[in-house]
Amino acid sequence: MAGGIVIAIDPGREKCGIAVVDKQQGVLVRQVIIREFLPETVQSWAAAYHTAFVILGNRTFSKETQKLLQGMQTAAGPVTVTPVDEHRSSEEARRRYWQENPPHGLWRLVPTSFRTPPVPIDDWVAVILAERYFAGK
Repeated sequence: MAGGIVIAIDPGREKCGIAVVDKQQGVLVRQVIIREFLPETVQSWAAAYHTAFVILGNRTFSKETQKLLQGMQTAAGPVTVTPVDEHRSSEEARRRYWQENPPHGLWRLVPTSFRTPPVPIDDWVAVILAERYFAGK
């Protein structure tokens, strides 16, 4: 794991959350992408951030995504995939979204558990997975 940088993926049927997270610097980039673009995005980000270490959520579409990445070669070397428990990561990502994007006006009075983010938060789930990985190391 060169420099403590990982590519974290929250796999899904149609879209995936993906993030590059550095153990020291935190989130370097995050995005929600269409699933079919995952291999080329991993290739591109692995080259840009000099890592081939992938953290993968272990639930929905995990096995299919692992097969998709299996044997992939990047500029940083062969991809190494490590599964991470995603139990309740969506709830945690929703809280993180609202911390980073606090509501305005009367919405501030509504508890975060009753609010739905206006955008997909799969990228935030990927960040949570990377943080869980680093916390376990």
